[in-house]
Amino acid sequence: MRNERFPHLGQYEIGGKTLSAATILELMKPFLTPERQERIRQAVELRTCNVVPVLENIYDRGNISAVLRSAEAMGYQCAHVIELGEKFKSANRVTQGADKWLDVRKWKSTVECTRELKRLGYQVLATHLDQNAKPIGEMDFTKPTAIVFGNEKEGISKEMIEEADQTIIIPMNGFVQSYNISVAAAISLYHIYMERTRHLPKHGDLTEEEKLILRAEFSLRSSQNPEKLLEEVLKR
Repeated sequence: MRNERFPHLGQYEIGGKTLSAATILELMKPFLTPERQERIRQAVELRTCNVVPVLENIYDRGNISAVLRSAEAMGYQCAHVIELGEKFKSANRVTQGADKWLDVRKWKSTVECTRELKRLGYQVLATHLDQNAKPIGEMDFTKPTAIVFGNEKEGISKEMIEEADQTIIIPMNGFVQSYNISVAAAISLYHIYMERTRHLPKHGDLTEEEKLILRAEFSLRSSQNPEKLLEEVLKR
């Protein structure tokens, strides 16, 4: 049975033909250096779709970019962004191309997002300081997990508090009560990475088929206009 947490089917419509991931890899080889192909293989080995960051109503686009950059650097393949209609602050992009390699799904509704995450089998943990919150160190991240980070000013929404399976905190020893969202996300994602590395064979847990498909995806994303390239190849 297909794992729905993995976002790709592995079939590509190009030039009027349906191509498999294996075919895409073969056709893209002439356009990628051996070094790029090896880098793709190494990155895919460390990828997981079983932990996803969720950003709810983030005001500063720079913070979104920074979280996505941290997520990509630590091998998280998927992310969810909930946009509730706020006027967002523009900011310089700081992802350094990280979003190019991620699968980001956008939502206009907190409830729709959380219900879909739960349907896919994720436990939904929301960072929020309240009397029911538990330290992040007490959570089991060997389970599929969606970890939610909220608005810079107000935190997560009331809907998210109601929908989350558990609210969590990052323990702090100083006078301030919260980290900047990009810092909180980086700390949390690194903590999860270390916990998964400690308790699982490895952080990256894609199946061999999923690795093949993601290698094909990354091969396509390595080119500015891969469809045009492949259409020319198929005409030969």
